[in-house]
Amino acid sequence: MGSPLLLTSALPPEALVARLERAWRRDRLVGLCAEQEQDLLAAAWAGSALSGAGVVVGSGGSAGGRRWCLQPLAHLEASAAATGQWLQSIGLDPSTTLQLNPLPLHHVSGLLPLVRSRVWGTPWRHLPPQLMRRPQELALAFPLPAEGGAGALLSLVPTQLERLLAAAEGCAWLRRCAVVWVGGAALSAELAARARAAEIRLSPCYGASETAAMVAALPPQRFLAGEDGCGQPLVDVQLRLDPAGALLVRSPRLSPGCLQAGSLQPLERPGGWWRSGDGARLGPAGLEILGRLDGAISSGGETVFPEQVEGRLLGWARSEGLPLDQLLLLPSPDPLWGQRLVALVRHGGGSGSPGAEADVANTEVLIAACQRLARRLPPAQRPQHWLVCPELVPNSLGKWERGRWRDWLCQVEAGMRIG
Repeated sequence: MGSPLLLTSALPPEALVARLERAWRRDRLVGLCAEQEQDLLAAAWAGSALSGAGVVVGSGGSAGGRRWCLQPLAHLEASAAATGQWLQSIGLDPSTTLQLNPLPLHHVSGLLPLVRSRVWGTPWRHLPPQLMRRPQELALAFPLPAEGGAGALLSLVPTQLERLLAAAEGCAWLRRCAVVWVGGAALSAELAARARAAEIRLSPCYGASETAAMVAALPPQRFLAGEDGCGQPLVDVQLRLDPAGALLVRSPRLSPGCLQAGSLQPLERPGGWWRSGDGARLGPAGLEILGRLDGAISSGGETVFPEQVEGRLLGWARSEGLPLDQLLLLPSPDPLWGQRLVALVRHGGGSGSPGAEADVANTEVLIAACQRLARRLPPAQRPQHWLVCPELVPNSLGKWERGRWRDWLCQVEAGMRIG
């Protein structure tokens, strides 16, 4: 068995793939991370005796501390095989597909398209992030045949989907994909409605680093027919809820554990069940994700999932054409309610660059309009305060690093108290 190898996003994707493939052929374990996180991964890995073909990738970046999750290559290949069976169930032959990947390879959702191409013997194409922001150029650089794109499969996060849907060329290009998996963050009802109206074969899905990516997916036909949620579990997955409403997952491809100071800390999984930390519902239509339980708040005796409220407010704002570029809801202590939501807002700007902060008067008008929309919500879900945050932006996978923005809010609130 070879020694471990650490690779970062500083390498061009093609070079990264070549080194990854070579390492796996030599039965080596590979750590994959963003260039900015290599010190964190190196510290977690230091002194470890782990070996064998596989990867160590980041997990837990959206809530809580950063964790480094071990996934053997056999688990990744099992995930690809289960996804292949899902494709067959909706009438697609995996061996005739094309893997299109705009997600970073150091995230499990960006790594799995490559693994699927290896397992199914199909082509893999990296889509540069800059092209995903320019739909007209994307359609020219990666043309797809009409109707089904010769089996083109695409994995996106909601932020990328929204950018593509905003341009006619992006919509036309997406329509040529056989399946567009979307996950990593909540899909708002407004964005889902736009995708249906554009006849995009969308498949909302759910997965994690700990599960070697996708464990449930909604078939595009059912999405286009108006169904919501993430569908039924894949063939090698079982799902259930614990008494607190957290989603539990059981599968032979669960991670053996996470690295911490050179030691492998096994996942807590009594009876083989891993607790995801996401609140969920399970019904006849399958899996519905409610939001992070560690992000849910108790407000006036009611449990509120901020992600759901964000999705509703954003959908209403965009349906009215309001220049609301980003919205993030965070909890703040309240002596009467226990906790109340505070809204961070990024103005979409006017004729300037996208996301540029408008003048104070325009921002006040936007916030007043958002407050009007919020009155449609139950009292416990209405943000108590609205704050302008020009730098507000999710990470590269469209996820909110809520700990970072909670720190920002604490600093702002402390400044208000001092003032």
